[in-house]
Amino acid sequence: MRVTEYVNYDAVGLAKLVTEGEVTPAELQTAAREAAQAVNPQINAIVETWPADDEPHPGGAPLAGVPFLVKDIGVTIAGRRAELGSRLAAGSIARADSSLMVRFRRAGLMTFGRTATPEMAYSITTEPELYGTTRNPWNLKRSAGGSSGGAAAAVAAGVVPIAHATDAAGSLRIPAAYNGLFGLKPTRGRVSMGPDFDELFSGLAVHGSVSRTVRDSAALLDQIRGPEPGDPYVTQQPSRPYAEEVTRHPGSLRIGVLTQAWGGRRTTTPVADALSHTARLLESLGHRVEEAEVGLGADWEEYVLANARLFTAHLAAMIDELATALDRPVDSSTLEPVTLAGYHYGQRVGGAQFVTALTIRNRVARSLAQYFATYDILLTPTLPEPPVPLGTYDESVEALDGLGWIARVFDRSPFTMPFNMAGTPAMSVPVAADAGTGLPIGMQFAAGFGLESRLFRLAGQLEQASPWSHRIPPVWAGNPTNH
Repeated sequence: MRVTEYVNYDAVGLAKLVTEGEVTPAELQTAAREAAQAVNPQINAIVETWPADDEPHPGGAPLAGVPFLVKDIGVTIAGRRAELGSRLAAGSIARADSSLMVRFRRAGLMTFGRTATPEMAYSITTEPELYGTTRNPWNLKRSAGGSSGGAAAAVAAGVVPIAHATDAAGSLRIPAAYNGLFGLKPTRGRVSMGPDFDELFSGLAVHGSVSRTVRDSAALLDQIRGPEPGDPYVTQQPSRPYAEEVTRHPGSLRIGVLTQAWGGRRTTTPVADALSHTARLLESLGHRVEEAEVGLGADWEEYVLANARLFTAHLAAMIDELATALDRPVDSSTLEPVTLAGYHYGQRVGGAQFVTALTIRNRVARSLAQYFATYDILLTPTLPEPPVPLGTYDESVEALDGLGWIARVFDRSPFTMPFNMAGTPAMSVPVAADAGTGLPIGMQFAAGFGLESRLFRLAGQLEQASPWSHRIPPVWAGNPTNH
């Protein structure tokens, strides 16, 4: 299969070709590797590739033979490097497959590499020192987002149709928005963090994916959802497969619109215009759309402080564990300035302060739950501005402590994090683009706890009404000049 043909299929489409005998997994691997060779030198989204698994996959697996990439954090593969985008963990080899990796294999996916992440996934742009900057295929001078920036850039550029991603504060939805992709953050507890973690960042982090089509994300979530023994959360399973929800009519939904974010940063004109366009589209589809006022449940300053304490305390523990296991120092030779500052801040977080931060998490969750008792969906921009120039987050980072860094990140991405605190599902949908620059603009849709089905139905309707798959970035593996 030629790369120019390969890029025209999503994961479900490629799996169908394998099942019908029209193409072999080996041929798909060859095409994916050629695609990576064509674009990765420009975008730096993939930090390592290796021979794909030769072990047989389950017959009739729903994603049999589909080339796949995993993020360099949150999932481990026995015998492969797991470096977390950090010099502290450089060269570290995983001893066992994580539960999620086992499920990827069972789904039939052929994993052949790792995608870039900022150090410890501790940023919303992917510009780590270990492997260098990941660039946005829509504009190489712009950020690909983070922390799943490598995954999103690789998918947007046509290397793979879908890739693993994680989300603790928007790390899946932000790069989806920056790269013109679909990305759904599942409900807390939907996908197991086992066996090494019961929960990550006090339940803020979840596993998911970024993809070019809605049905791919639904099909993969069907394969990886469900608890493992010992999981702290058991979320009620859906009544039917998510893959079936994508083609079901969502009905007439009551949708509240939040134009301006908590925290004060104003939504820029291109994003506000995209939001207005999305609202009109929703109304044309029969939904009831109205402005909404949504209380966060906490003052912005105490909300940011609570998150800083949660994130940095977990970060400090993670770094100590790595440093001990690898016998390496914790200093500027192993960590970047903002990570090191976060580590020192986290060391000073007391037990009572940590418990108070969890109390704020509860208040945010309760506040948003009241909203979802009134509205079916909350619509916000995924971000208040289009993709930012590379280096935007680097300005005067040496002067920031752990709280200052979290405040900077949350100021630039105020819409995403509340749904991590609440544990509710939220998705970024590429329904618009900046008319002036052509850069993608994502819209975020959130639903109540456990209601991914509702989001998939709405996403499928939007994909039909306002298709985005025809939009391809300038850096695209299917460009014949690349081959």
